[in-house]
Amino acid sequence: MKRIGTALSLALLAACAGRPASAPGAVTPSPDHSQAVAQATEPAPTRQTAAREADIPPAPVVDTRIDHEATAELNVEADSAADAEMLEKIDASRPAVADDAAGADAGTAVPGGGVTWDIDVASFNSHDRVQYYLDLFQGPARERMGIWLNRMPRYESMIRERLQQQGLPGDMVYLALIESGFSNVATSSARAVGMWQFMRGTGRGYGLRIDGWVDERRDPVKATVAAARFLHDLRERFGSLYLAAAAYNAGAGKVGRGLDRMDDEEDEDGYSDSTFFRLYDTRFIRRETKDYVPKLIAAALIAKEPARYGFHVTPAEALETDSIVVPDMTGLDVVARLADTTVAAIADLNPQYLRLATPPHAHAVVRVPAGRGEATARAYAELAPADRVSFRDHVVTKGQTTGAIAQRYGISASALIEANPALRRRAPRAGQHVIVPLGGPMSTVVARRIAAPEPAAVQIYRVRRGETLSGIARRYHVSVRQLRAWNRLSAKGQIRAGQRLRISAPAVQRARQAEKRSVASRSTTHVTRLAGKAGEARGTVTHVVKRGETLTSLARRYGVTVQALRKANGMSARSQLKAGAAIRIPA
Repeated sequence: MKRIGTALSLALLAACAGRPASAPGAVTPSPDHSQAVAQATEPAPTRQTAAREADIPPAPVVDTRIDHEATAELNVEADSAADAEMLEKIDASRPAVADDAAGADAGTAVPGGGVTWDIDVASFNSHDRVQYYLDLFQGPARERMGIWLNRMPRYESMIRERLQQQGLPGDMVYLALIESGFSNVATSSARAVGMWQFMRGTGRGYGLRIDGWVDERRDPVKATVAAARFLHDLRERFGSLYLAAAAYNAGAGKVGRGLDRMDDEEDEDGYSDSTFFRLYDTRFIRRETKDYVPKLIAAALIAKEPARYGFHVTPAEALETDSIVVPDMTGLDVVARLADTTVAAIADLNPQYLRLATPPHAHAVVRVPAGRGEATARAYAELAPADRVSFRDHVVTKGQTTGAIAQRYGISASALIEANPALRRRAPRAGQHVIVPLGGPMSTVVARRIAAPEPAAVQIYRVRRGETLSGIARRYHVSVRQLRAWNRLSAKGQIRAGQRLRISAPAVQRARQAEKRSVASRSTTHVTRLAGKAGEARGTVTHVVKRGETLTSLARRYGVTVQALRKANGMSARSQLKAGAAIRIPA
């Protein structure tokens, strides 16, 4: 499967709460492994520095429900961004030796003596690249590896059970560690998604629902079932777990073609795990795929004996939930209220629901904290159908304005616009669907997600030489106080060139749109001036039409008749002006 890039789509909570966001960033081994790791990456951060960079702190004042929810989402997003950055660095590692120079020392004793694995770690643990990844995981990647090891127990027993149901070794659980760090919201630059990093086509092929409402690649249980079936099919095809793992990374076709080109007589009776390492010594598969199995073995060594490698694990509790079945679209904020918990908690248990609501016109299972299923189901049964969501879908009638719609439902126009960002740019049109939030700030958050789910709340900005915090704040239309809060900077804290700052994705988007408008405005002014000068010489002027301009307004502006404008531009009586079009103005 493809490597994870950046993350999470839960964090619109942050955007709607006025809390902006950020995003992440190659490791080069050398012959001596411990030296290689140090040279191939940036200097390893101290624990305090890593903690500062990995977490987005709460806003300076957190005194409302929406502030708490927004802060929780920003922290999740920041954690996902830190995962993505380290996983990208790990994947970008390059060999210190030629492809055909690495080898495996079969039969080497496994560290730890009494510890056992149900995948073949013993035969290959001293392979050059296994040793490299052991050094890497203990060096520059230590901070994130520690976090991943602490996450693992939440899902480990569930994953092992599903793997064993498919006749697979439970230790294949460590594939999820190297794929995503056990993150359900991981998203790669190749658009692979979830803990198991399924591409869209493969996920659908294994029964996962993927559409605008639900992405079951993010569901830890359903995605694990699909991954176990996929790995079972790959092992059936190749007869080897390690070849199956390589095919999981690169695709069965690429591994199969590599084996065909290898023409290894030793494999006439079938392939084995040793076959993978002979394929490793060829140029028939990519470096990323060659390193996938050594990375898996290194992860298995550390995960089975974390203390031996210097990791202190205080694991998360195993995933235990109850669930309720809802018959139609239901907001996760409503479920959270009925379950007496937070929206962030329900969203964390149900990351597959992209819009903070279950899909319409369909039964859906919603997980709730263990022990709360029965009470939540009873409370839900007492809800009127209209109360299953904290918003309404309003269809605009002819002549309705944003203010009129807001007044009808007893909310402010700003709340309506916050839930429907398109209303900032143009007035509502007859037949348009407008999402109306009815339940306060959290309702606005859910309503906006319903209208337009956003992929991420946080993006990363790298400071350039000479830039100041106030200058960056002005650029993104946020306050210096917000920037300090999101990046845990003290009032006297200075920024430096190359430093990474977290900024909300909505703020970044607004800055980009403003820049586009500025560029378009400068371009239009320049074109108009040039056209005007040329036109004056030949008795005409060229005008670039702006939004809202009509033939009548242009005729009045330039002192000509509408008929003269139509004739000069070959326009019929039914012709309409379009913004950006250039038209000739007769002298």
